[in-house]
Amino acid sequence: MREDSLEGVVLLPKSIRNSQVVREVDPRSSRELWGLLLLVGVLVAGLGLYAWPHLALRQSGQASEQMYRERERLIEENRKLRLERASLENLRRVESIALRDLGLVTPAAERIVVVERPQAVPDAARLARDGAGEAARN
Repeated sequence: MREDSLEGVVLLPKSIRNSQVVREVDPRSSRELWGLLLLVGVLVAGLGLYAWPHLALRQSGQASEQMYRERERLIEENRKLRLERASLENLRRVESIALRDLGLVTPAAERIVVVERPQAVPDAARLARDGAGEAARN
């Protein structure tokens, strides 16, 4: 055919129906896909096993640093509380508050009563007065 003869002809695409075509599954492609998935899984697991100790070490370091800061804060708070306790236990301060704020007065010398606590004596000990009494009875 010559080119002169095709000048007036319009070419239309021929419709092809593929609905009857059955596609076969290639067993090699399925096997390659599973192999690729297995390879990716092994690589991800290896990366996780490599990164996990480093992450755990980093977290423990951060926790240690936080505990150190908490310890320092508690030591400072303990020091402040000890100072406050010492100032509150100061007997001159207590006496001045009692006189100034509460209106208490120092009692007269004849009204002062001193109460002494007896010291605890071990169970196996004998007091001198017990021994003297027994010697007098014998």
